[in-house]
Amino acid sequence: MRGIALLGSTGSIGTSTLNVLRRHPDAFHLAALVTGSNREALGAQVREWRPAFAAVVHGEAGDGISAGRDALVEAATRDDVDIVVNAVVGAVGLDATLAALRAGKRVALANKESLVMAGALVAAAARDGGGEVVPIDSEHSAVLQCLAGRAAGPHRVILTASGGPFRTWEAARREAATVEEALQHPTWRMGAKITVDSATLANKALEVIEAHFLFGLPFDRIDVVVHPQSIVHAFVEFADRSMLAQLGFPTMEVPILYALTHPDRLDDAGTTPFDPVAAGDLTFEPINREAFPTFGLGVAAGRAGGTAPAVFNAANEVAVAAFLNREMPFGRIPRVIEAALARAATGRADSLEAIRAADAQARRDAAEAC
Repeated sequence: MRGIALLGSTGSIGTSTLNVLRRHPDAFHLAALVTGSNREALGAQVREWRPAFAAVVHGEAGDGISAGRDALVEAATRDDVDIVVNAVVGAVGLDATLAALRAGKRVALANKESLVMAGALVAAAARDGGGEVVPIDSEHSAVLQCLAGRAAGPHRVILTASGGPFRTWEAARREAATVEEALQHPTWRMGAKITVDSATLANKALEVIEAHFLFGLPFDRIDVVVHPQSIVHAFVEFADRSMLAQLGFPTMEVPILYALTHPDRLDDAGTTPFDPVAAGDLTFEPINREAFPTFGLGVAAGRAGGTAPAVFNAANEVAVAAFLNREMPFGRIPRVIEAALARAATGRADSLEAIRAADAQARRDAAEAC
């Protein structure tokens, strides 16, 4: 049995992970649970699972639950943990990713910010500590599944995007979109921040940067197409131009289980079997970069390299928080990010200190632009 540390246990990925673990009690045991601030939900999880360690990052200790900013790293480096599911949202998840890899753990990674901000440092931590990163994002999991057992690496990958709730909206309506409208994703059920990122397509830009680090591909060989049905999760093209795709109805439980078992698979009857007839027509279209400028800003930051991706990520986090707090309109999100990127002095991302400094400055610049 493999010991699991679940970071971000009360969020969407966290609760989906627990659904997977319930179906496989003979394969995994839950050693640690950590949440950000939802102490009530964490308490219910602790009563069900009885982990050896449980903590809330922002809150008070008590009733067997620890508290504090160090809880994520503490859980990720425990001796009884083999796999760390990092489902934390935002830059706060980076330290736990690095610590787990240095401790030789597998990191089942849903915290895309770890790779976006510090892809080279993450790779070095895995190399030095003997850990490994296995992606949970459905698109990157799809690429990994297409590559499994193959000596040949990818020549090109195509990630898919649903297009979000505003794919067909006119500009004026999209600019004035409300929080409630932005949170109505057409195919996926996710947390508030990532749902807004899907509405702006910032999420897809982050995934392009992730794919660059995960699969060692130049940005010119990472494409994105809009696929409203969210059935095809990614395409992988090989050197001879043959292509594979991974398909399935939208659920995060499939990539979560694969991240826990890769390269093996467990029999799992807990998700809906794929039915191509029920799936119906599958359509694809290009990204409308004019309508969704945040995507282009993120990919450009990835191409620039250094600390630019960390600046993009930090500015996006600040802008999305301001929108969710109803402090600015939806249409201002890309303008805030663009302002922060314009003010940033891009440097080398070869140390955690440099990345944190760029992150902090970008947050200040973005806050001023909100």
